Amino acid sequence: MTDQSAGKTNGNGRSRSRKAKTDAVPNGDTSASIAIRREKGRIWSHVRHKWLVETPEEGVRQTYLTVLVNEYGFRPEQIKEEESVIGRGAGQARADFIVWRTMQDKADDKPPLIIVECKSDNVTIKQDDYHQGEHYARMAGAPFFVTHNTRETRFWRVRKDKMPGYIEEIENIPHADASDREIDELIAKLRTFKEDEFADLLHKCHNVIRNREHLDPAAAFDEIAKVLFIKTWVEREMRRKKQRLNLFTADWLDTQLGEDPLQELFRQTKDAFRYDNLFAPTERLNLKAPTGREIVQLLERYNLSDTSEDIKGIAFERFLGRTFRGEIGQFFTPRTIVEFMVRMVEPKEGDVVCDPASGSGGFLIRFFEMVREQILADVDRQYQATVTDLNALPLSDEERAERLRARYEELQATIDPASEGSRLWTLANRCIYGCDANERMARTSKMNMIMHGDGHGGVHHHNGFINVNGIFEGRFDIILTNPPFGANVEPTDRLGPGDVRSTDEQRRLYEGIYGDAYRDAQARVQKAAEDKVPIASLFDLPKRGDDSANRKLGKVKTEILFIERCLSLLKPGGRFGIVLPEGIFNNPSLAYVREFCEDRAFIRAVVSLPQETFYSAGATVKASLLFMQKFTDLEAADFEDKRYTANAEIDAKYQPEIDRETARIEQEIAAAKRARDADARKAAQAELARYLKRMTDLKTAEARQLLKDRFDYPIFLYDAQHVGITATGEQDTCELYPNDTLGFPPDFSADDTALVQYRRFRDDPSTFFMSTAEGDARQGDNVDA
Repeated sequence: MTDQSAGKTNGNGRSRSRKAKTDAVPNGDTSASIAIRREKGRIWSHVRHKWLVETPEEGVRQTYLTVLVNEYGFRPEQIKEEESVIGRGAGQARADFIVWRTMQDKADDKPPLIIVECKSDNVTIKQDDYHQGEHYARMAGAPFFVTHNTRETRFWRVRKDKMPGYIEEIENIPHADASDREIDELIAKLRTFKEDEFADLLHKCHNVIRNREHLDPAAAFDEIAKVLFIKTWVEREMRRKKQRLNLFTADWLDTQLGEDPLQELFRQTKDAFRYDNLFAPTERLNLKAPTGREIVQLLERYNLSDTSEDIKGIAFERFLGRTFRGEIGQFFTPRTIVEFMVRMVEPKEGDVVCDPASGSGGFLIRFFEMVREQILADVDRQYQATVTDLNALPLSDEERAERLRARYEELQATIDPASEGSRLWTLANRCIYGCDANERMARTSKMNMIMHGDGHGGVHHHNGFINVNGIFEGRFDIILTNPPFGANVEPTDRLGPGDVRSTDEQRRLYEGIYGDAYRDAQARVQKAAEDKVPIASLFDLPKRGDDSANRKLGKVKTEILFIERCLSLLKPGGRFGIVLPEGIFNNPSLAYVREFCEDRAFIRAVVSLPQETFYSAGATVKASLLFMQKFTDLEAADFEDKRYTANAEIDAKYQPEIDRETARIEQEIAAAKRARDADARKAAQAELARYLKRMTDLKTAEARQLLKDRFDYPIFLYDAQHVGITATGEQDTCELYPNDTLGFPPDFSADDTALVQYRRFRDDPSTFFMSTAEGDARQGDNVDA
């Protein structure tokens, strides 16, 4: 840690103009400021008035003390440190800080105002830590408690009308000079909010904009997105500058000069993210000043930056699904489906992911969150291992603290998201890619990802079939996508120079990152664009259908092209999850699509979804989830060797018969020619064509079956009935994966969920054979590849 005079605070309350009271200033110093003091591996406690060995934990604690004094105006004399909350002399239940409202309250042993729990030994504060803070606050009779470490600070109120264990987050704690009324107002200001509450609020904002500005639903959504992004930027700036004045309030807008100060905030927001291509330089906030003020007033009490990603994301998707249904809701895959699909492909650090039809970015965001959790948990383990190792060595407290501090700082550097090359920087900037052909959704995806912690830089407004930035063939460990269904790519859909949108500066940047692979991939696309070729001609699948498709390129369903596109984007051995209409799996005319997949990848699982899964998003088609794993080079060679052998054996089996029958019919043709019997000749020629086609079809089918027998592997099949969402978009029980919030259908448990069964099936498929024979619809099945 570096010396600093204050740590961060997450205050989001209304600005108050007066300064902290003079009697809250230590030693009569009206600056109310204390500074971190370090000396030879020790750190000064302004509360205990002594030098302490500076462990990483102690450094975090003393840094937060500067926040309580410098930013909140409390005097060190109003605070006790490392103090028992159950009485003098007690060795257990010791709070990091106990803060009284006044010196007199402390002297009179009255209940304190705030309990603070610092948790620097864990990179990630866990649920148990929140409950410990609540327990200490209840024991001491404090109405507020704080949980803090180097990564997050969260504020809580104690609900005396609720049983112990009930915790409720608020937006801030009181400052030292807060009045009774201000404390009551603060208690009432929930910092986070439930999904339904936020979804209702967004819906209310949407209605205000539609009614006042007479915009269609999609245009009204664009304006809500802009305002939400302004709010997110303001909150980030407040945190970065440790600023107490909140610019995102109706009161602040009222104090500004000019007719539309919110427009100025939008200009600053655009400028702050000018390199992210979120907004055109000339784009404006298309709201009248009174409308903008009302939207700000509706949103100002909530802190988006520090709200749980789950709550924020679920609310956002519910709002969009309910408001737009088929118009925009189609771009939002239900979160339970996203969660299940991401868990099925088991992402890990170092994996590179892509969604070529990213919509709102749900798959990419969940991938980012899951891998980030893994990285932080690994750093936790490394730090705790260092603690254990150092405790076993014959070291002085000072030596142990110095080594521990050095290791702590080393580990923190590996997860600094602003440090190029760190683990979190690499995750956000080199591992997440996506694009969407819809400009509105591409922008929404980028903004959504920024609010969730980043990873937006690899997301583009671009045709998912065409290479851009780091999205090109053979690049990805994981593909997750829910492509658009039902639309067609027409023969008239041709590439043009405008479809390859990269500036010279971007190309130089990407060449520096991806090298020759990027250069070669872009050269192929550039050549196709210059020749203005049909998009479908870039793919093999449109050429593998019926005879008419072989003769002339026709229209083709987008979901079919996305299957091929995703397989081509994968590295050998890469994992793939896609939402598809069930016709892909059972329509006889699409057998060539299924064979295309079987020729390139293992079919790992097929999970059938209820008909109503996507109703709330405006889609009525019944869908299933397909999971594949692309062949490695060795597996592909093995497959091709077995295919060649199977074809050769079947050819050899039928060739004598084909030769005999062909010779017989050709003799008939020759005889008809000699007799100048044109009708007989044509009939014999037609018979030969029919025979050869029938034998070709027979050989192909038998060779295919022989190949399946020799390249055999099990496939997990699952028919899901409850997937966490009803036809109207409401929450339902979920049998897809273990969960604590959705619950399970009757007679279900975590061990019965599809995810757990799939993992058991993968480890030992033989245990599922009996349940298949008994027709258990909820068990996995073994099917020949």
